[in-house]
Amino acid sequence: MNPHEAGDRVPVTDRGLLYGDGLFETMRVWQGTVPLLPDHLARLASGLARLGFQSLQPSILSDAVSRSLAEDSTAEGVLKLIVTRGDGGRGYAPPVPARSRLLVTRHPLPAWRDDLSSKGVRCGRCQTLLGRSPATAGLKHLSRIEQVLGAAEVAAAGWDEGLMCDEAGQVIEGTRANVFAVVGGVLVTPALDQSGVAGVLRERVLSWAKRVGMDVEIRPLAYDALMMADEIFLSNSVFGLWPVAELGEARWDTFPLCVKAGEGLAGEGIPWLA
Repeated sequence: MNPHEAGDRVPVTDRGLLYGDGLFETMRVWQGTVPLLPDHLARLASGLARLGFQSLQPSILSDAVSRSLAEDSTAEGVLKLIVTRGDGGRGYAPPVPARSRLLVTRHPLPAWRDDLSSKGVRCGRCQTLLGRSPATAGLKHLSRIEQVLGAAEVAAAGWDEGLMCDEAGQVIEGTRANVFAVVGGVLVTPALDQSGVAGVLRERVLSWAKRVGMDVEIRPLAYDALMMADEIFLSNSVFGLWPVAELGEARWDTFPLCVKAGEGLAGEGIPWLA
């Protein structure tokens, strides 16, 4: 299927604008390439299938990325790939057939502090809760108002990141990152079968941990239990891995597993983790 050719404007009839009906990928550009591009495209294809989009040929997506990279083959930054269900008129029901719209944008790297990867980040607990939605859990869909509200809390509090919980007090993720904790030598990350985004770097961390023989658990993780963890770190495909130095009243000053994971994944082709 060929998508709409996107210019510099999105029509008011686009379902991504009207209903958040679409998916996106935010990808780190490193020396003119996207090292995690296969991971991002695989997640996007899986998500489009779950949402019932007509299939986009993988070559269409990869060619769109290549054209964007060719415009500046050396710059570091972020590339954002968005697929909406296209135009649909009024009403929630998707049109049949639908013609997807593909958008590609380039951005500079966010201006975070250089020492966050080594000294750790200061986090707090967001009051905004993540609602449960098994139908869309794990997807990086366009309906991100909960993260918008959470990010506003982070900015107001002066934290580097905020952790978001569901109504049961289970930690799900950060406003822009997945969460890992080391508990008694076991690497634990929250289950994302009810809400949250299954990040591509999260999957890489889990695969690495299993390869090196570490015990891994994907399960509910209560906020109060997280405060007692041996170590906490965050993953995001743009910034990489950030250890947590402060969470509420809790403090950590060493992050051995986060450092080891970063070194291991850097050796597997994710250079900004080195």
